[in-house]
Formats: sequence, structure tokens, C-alpha cells
Amino acid sequence: MTATDAGSSARNPLAHRVTRMTGRSHDEEGRTATNLELFFDLTFVVAFSLAGTELAHYLAEGDYTTALIGFLFATFASIWAWINFTWFASAFDTDDWVFRVVTMLQMGGVLILALGIEPVFTSVAEGRTIDNRVAVLGYVVMRVAMMFQWVRAALQSPQYRRTCLTYAAAILIAQIGWVLVIVLEMTLVPTLIATVGLVVLELAGPFVAETRNSEPATPWHPHHIAERYGLLAIITLGEGIVGTVVALQAVVHSHGWDVETAVLGLAGVATTFAMWWIYFVVPTGDALELRRSKCFGWGYSHIVVFMAIAAVGAGLHVAALYLEHEATVSAAVVVACVAVPLGVYLAGIAATYSYLVEFDVLNVLLAIGAVAVLGGSVALAAAGVEVVYALIVTAIAPVGVVVLDELIGTRHRAEALDRLRARVAG
Repeated sequence: MTATDAGSSARNPLAHRVTRMTGRSHDEEGRTATNLELFFDLTFVVAFSLAGTELAHYLAEGDYTTALIGFLFATFASIWAWINFTWFASAFDTDDWVFRVVTMLQMGGVLILALGIEPVFTSVAEGRTIDNRVAVLGYVVMRVAMMFQWVRAALQSPQYRRTCLTYAAAILIAQIGWVLVIVLEMTLVPTLIATVGLVVLELAGPFVAETRNSEPATPWHPHHIAERYGLLAIITLGEGIVGTVVALQAVVHSHGWDVETAVLGLAGVATTFAMWWIYFVVPTGDALELRRSKCFGWGYSHIVVFMAIAAVGAGLHVAALYLEHEATVSAAVVVACVAVPLGVYLAGIAATYSYLVEFDVLNVLLAIGAVAVLGGSVALAAAGVEVVYALIVTAIAPVGVVVLDELIGTRHRAEALDRLRARVAG
């Protein structure tokens, strides 16, 4: 290669040469999710799918303790690792080969964690100790890779050095705790207590880093963050589509193709589609741009929102097991497996809107009405109505919210944003 060729290569914008991690602009024009971020998200499909399958299995058997503990452990680890990567990338993504390779290591950690999900559920069901060795190993791999990213940012971004080092220190302390949980092999209750304490530590780290330093907060991009969360919501909603297909297969096997099958399929797709529609009702990007201080409440609340989305898909799996006569729980419990997480999701979105934009009575009334309909679907199943028809009633809740919001809610949101802009400008 000639000197001229070398110089041209060095200036090649397509080459992924090592770049200083100095922080990106928080108002960068045209900022969107990268191909690497989209690829990274796909690894979480595996974790959510396995967690949802295990949740459905234990719910169908009536083992609610195992279902709840296993699902919370598996999904929190996945979602929290995703959240940390997303906010870091929004502020410091260089897309050089170092950033890409470290991201690949994080993706490997997700897959290791996914392999450890089934042992977690099985060990909780046996009631002795939680076999979380593989799951925690995968989590630690993800978090140590993330710690490397924060240290790199600290070394190359003097403006944010203390903030980045605080992030790294919090991750390090928490990972030492997770490793001790593995090594000590504690029984179920002590493990759960230690897990809760470490979760609190994990959640506290970013808050301390961003709010307890004299340095400026990291330069995350509000519209990029809004897009990234929306993309994970879409990926998680895919579990609802899978759950609908599985439920349809169960009906076809037991009843064949008929009107009931078509109606159930329509109800399942309508439920998932309405959940997607409702999620993007909140003008997140604009609101975060105007109220950056709201980022923690909004971002952390999505842990529950994402869990609820995944649980709706698992609930549809429970319905499929029931329709194939492989579940031991009652019809009311089966419908509740869909209705409860769906209600949590709708309430969560309503709360998110009230927190991020402003309190809106209409928003609250829609959520209350939807939850009432969901409660009615469970009551119908308890009264002897077939599960298929009760599930159709559950679809009315999110679909009804969409219809009423389109009729009268859009004007409320536009006016609320105008008021928010006026308050910030004033």
C-alpha cells in the first residue's frame, strides 16, 4: 500500500478506526438507532422467549411462586442490562471496532443468561436453592463489559470523568455481590434478600452518578432514547404474536378451523396491535427533550412495562396449554394470566404519560375503564363462559382505549405538549 493509499484509508469514513469517546451531542440532528443497536436488541428475543415459556409452564401448573420469582429474576437481569447499554450508547457511541467488539461480548452475555433461565425456574420449584449460576454468569459478563465502556469513557472524556467512574464503580461493587451470591450457594430466602439488595444497588448507581456529581449529566439524546425504548417494546410485543399463534394452534387441534378460531385470532392480534398503538401514544421524545430530569422515573418504570408486555405473551401461551387440556388451573386463572399483565401495562402507560407530560383525567379514566373490562373478562370465565370468548372480551380493553383516544385524546395531548413547552420557555 502506498502512502497515498494509507492516507485515504485513514480518512475513510466507512472504516471503524478507534475514536476518542468524548460524548455525543444531546441535540444531534437526525440521531437514530444504529444497525448494531438493532442487532443487539435481537439477542433479547431469546431471553424474553425462554422466560415467557417458563412462566407459562409454571402458571399453567398453578405454581405461582416459581412463576413469579423466576420471571422477575430473568426479565429484570435482561432489561436492566439493556437499559444500561442503551443510555450509554446514546451518550458515547463511537461505533469504532472497540465499541463493536465489547458490544458483541455483551450479546454473548445475554445468550449465557438465557441458557440459565430454565435452571432458575426449576431450582425455585424444588424449593432449596436458586440455581442462578449460569444466569448470573451471563449477567456479570454483560455488566463487566459495560464497566469497561464506562472506564473508557472516563479516560477519554475529562468533562464526564467523575460521572463515568461513578457508573463503573457502582457496576463493579454490584458484580462482586452477584459473584458472592453464586459462591455462597445460599438457600432460597437469603438468596432472594441478597438479590433485592443488589437490585437496589444496581438501580441506585446511575442515579448517584448523574445527580450527585458537580459534572454535567451524560449527553444522552432524548429522541434517540425514545426510539430505542420503542424498539424494545416492539420486539417484546412479538411474544404476544407468538402467543396468539400458539393459542390458535391449540384451538385448531381441538376444534378445527371455524368461526371461533378466526375470532380468537383476530382478538389476539388486535390486543397486541392495540398495545403497540397505545405505547406510542405518549410523545416521549418531545417530553424528554423538555424535561430531561424526568429520565429516571420514566426509564425505570419501563422495567415494569416491558415485563408486563412479555407476560401478556406468556399468558396467551397459558391459554393455549389450557385449550390443549395441558393446564391444571381454572378458566378464570387462565384469563387472568392475560388480563392481569395487560392491566398492568395499560396502567403503566397511563402513569408514564401523567409523569412525563401532565396529569390528565381522561387518561386516568381510560385506564380505569380498561382495567374494569379486564376484570369483567375474568369474572365471565369464572361464571362459566368459555375461555375463548372471555379472551375476546380482554381484547376490548386495549382496543377501546385506542378508539376513544383517537376520538378525543389526541387533542388533549397536543394541548398538553403546548402547555409543557410554554412552562419550560417561561
